[in-house]
Amino acid sequence: MDLGTVIGIVLVVALLLGAMSLGVGVGAYIDIPSVLIVVGGSIGSLMIAFKPGQMKKFVKVFLIAVKPPQENQVELIKKLVAFATKARKDGILALEGEVNDEQNEFLRKGLSMAIDGNEPDTIRELLEIELEQTSTRHKNYASIFSTWAGIAGAMGMIGTLIGLVAMLLNMADPSAIGPSMAVALLTTMYGAMIGNIFGTPVANILTIRNDDETLIKEMILSGIMSIQSGDAPRVLESKLLSYLAPNERVSQFE
Repeated sequence: MDLGTVIGIVLVVALLLGAMSLGVGVGAYIDIPSVLIVVGGSIGSLMIAFKPGQMKKFVKVFLIAVKPPQENQVELIKKLVAFATKARKDGILALEGEVNDEQNEFLRKGLSMAIDGNEPDTIRELLEIELEQTSTRHKNYASIFSTWAGIAGAMGMIGTLIGLVAMLLNMADPSAIGPSMAVALLTTMYGAMIGNIFGTPVANILTIRNDDETLIKEMILSGIMSIQSGDAPRVLESKLLSYLAPNERVSQFE
């Protein structure tokens, strides 16, 4: 669970609701026509902009922003060094047992190809294709939320225009001015809230999650290539430590 993301969402929502409560109350900011225009309209537009298969994963992708898969980089380096040590001592075929029990699918796939005797260029090419395609899919999912932010803001403006037209057409009826003005103002507020709480921030954190996963896979790819080429464990570790920030580089051999 990413506490930063969870706390951030809860904090923003709580502060907004608190500010509303201290004013005229939360109920004054609830308007069904505005919800239909902004929420319903923006989701409908997203269904036009993206494939049904992508939209089906809307909730799942949002949960990745809140609870991303975790991979400890330091522990990954230790694991790859251990694999390199065993392969150098007993041969790469000795890793078959560990590979079958490996949870990381990318690492398991790469080492399996190495154990099967595939050429290094073939392994690198196949893993790089998988890495690139996975990253592309993740970026597309992140773009759903960035697009949602823009559409929600636009729907808010459309709702404002709808409300203003309704108000101008009913100037002779004072009782109709209030509801029309509520639609005009609240749609803009709803659009801004969706865009700046759930749209842009979620798209940004999903992009960061993608970069983190890409880095892990690049480390794994580098490690597999070193193991197959028979590099010394110390050399492999030095390569992998270069992916980390300087203050995180702690060698097992020191």
